[in-house]
Amino acid sequence: MNVIEIENLTFSYPGASAPTLKKLNLTVEAGDFLAIVGNNGCGKSTLCKAMNGLIPNFITGTYSGRVLAKGLDTCGTDVGSLAARVGYVYQDFENQIVRPTVLDDASYACMNYAMKDYLERGKAALEKCGLAGREKDYIWQLSGGQTHLLALAGAVSLEPDVLILDEPIAQLDPGHADRIYEILKDLNENYGKTIIVIEHHTEYIADYCKHVVLLKEGTVAWKLPTREALCRVKDLTASDIFPPQVTRAAYELKKNGVLPMSGELPVTVSEGRKIFGGLSCHRAEDGKAACESVRSWETPPAAVEFKDVSLAYRSVKGGPNQIFDRLNLTVRKGEKIALIGSNGAGKSTLMKMMTGLLRPSQGEIEIFGEKIQSVKRDKLFRRISLVYQNPEEMFIKDTIESDIAYAMEVRNIKQWKERTGQLLEQFRLTGLKDRDGRLLSGGQMRRASLAIGIALNPEILLLDEPTANLDIATRREIIRTLEDMKDVTDTVMIATHDMQLVCEWAQRIIVLCGGKVIGDGTRNEIFGNEQIRERTGIRPPEIFSMGQELCPQAYCYTIDEFVQTFGGDFNGRVHKEAIG
Repeated sequence: MNVIEIENLTFSYPGASAPTLKKLNLTVEAGDFLAIVGNNGCGKSTLCKAMNGLIPNFITGTYSGRVLAKGLDTCGTDVGSLAARVGYVYQDFENQIVRPTVLDDASYACMNYAMKDYLERGKAALEKCGLAGREKDYIWQLSGGQTHLLALAGAVSLEPDVLILDEPIAQLDPGHADRIYEILKDLNENYGKTIIVIEHHTEYIADYCKHVVLLKEGTVAWKLPTREALCRVKDLTASDIFPPQVTRAAYELKKNGVLPMSGELPVTVSEGRKIFGGLSCHRAEDGKAACESVRSWETPPAAVEFKDVSLAYRSVKGGPNQIFDRLNLTVRKGEKIALIGSNGAGKSTLMKMMTGLLRPSQGEIEIFGEKIQSVKRDKLFRRISLVYQNPEEMFIKDTIESDIAYAMEVRNIKQWKERTGQLLEQFRLTGLKDRDGRLLSGGQMRRASLAIGIALNPEILLLDEPTANLDIATRREIIRTLEDMKDVTDTVMIATHDMQLVCEWAQRIIVLCGGKVIGDGTRNEIFGNEQIRERTGIRPPEIFSMGQELCPQAYCYTIDEFVQTFGGDFNGRVHKEAIG
């Protein structure tokens, strides 16, 4: 039985030069766990919003074709009725949280439907989503992962047959990401829900999904069982999607004659043990002494210094929430720093203090030797820039072009119009310059927010989860942009859960846990420390775990390093990707 049927669907946003979806055809069977993949801007979110009638009933545009959700034509059915059949959790899920307490929010949709048992439905949804016992908590007491689960519970409370989640783990640490997918698996297997996810993390697709749909240029390129789909390395990489690292490693070893061409490709670490098990470890080094970039004997000057900094948030319920307690930390000029830790560890708060958006209750913060509170705002914002975790918060105008130009225009920067045009071209936004940034795809919003962040050429750049929701091309673009900016902006700090980015880009890794720095060093010093990994729940890239399974002395952070370590001597060299 099909729960979703789409025939010749074409849709264009107002003002767009070309349709986002083009004569798209797709069926989704009841009980499936389906992943939708494709490059940024290919129409993934647009497709999913058409499945539950948000398009065209709420989001207008030029629409043709037919979409049936549980047999109902979405064009002839109101959004409220469709929501009871096809639940939706947005990419920006926090916008779905509308009530102050957990049970109040989980039952809110059912109350709007005048269901007499709305509270019971809310409690049952919280139980299914792993939030039992939190009914009376305020929503601001929840972690990011728990807030995402609450948004899911609000959709589950209506008992829809289909649940759609747009990038469900994009901004979550591995522990919360695992929990989200385990709950989705339970809803799929034990409650009969059809699950549809838009996902860039192919490792999770390999572990949980049954089928994969590849969207390309607004239409369905193919729909395949997960194993077959993830082994189509050429198709996925051509659409800027990373197949699992173990899959790409085996693919490269086959091309170099190390593995037989006729053999299967692994899609998980457990499968990799069997396929890579016979390979020898050719260049493993002791983890503690593995080659790392040598630190300069000359200590660079301090860019930002935290001196006995404490910060606590006032709380409506209970005592103040202490984030930092006498924090001491120095960020030096020219450093490339990755700031990692679980959700709620204080990463975003640290960055906001560096820009003066939050003031500590105790201690001092200095930027290039000056106390932040004594630096004029305009001067401070020229020296340090923060690109927010939620890119839509960077947009204040009606068009991307106006948003990028704004900071330069109001400061009377010379040739600001030319600089705006350069940034639009650099981030592939010229064709979108007249679009409202809040209506762009997730990847397009990321590109636009980064263009806004670097418009004034700040000396220090802070990026909060810059690669969430991004495809390969856009990730590479961000890294390339950071390299191009190093003559002006040579001090960069990135807060991220993307361990591939950390291992490929960062020179220094700072680990936060409970508002304290519990690790500060190179990637070997951090990922080689089992105590830090267990305490924080951080997880090294999959290829690192694969190398450790084969040889405990092998510290492989990228595909290139793994192939060189386990592939022996061969002619040619693996194509080095920007990340992974």
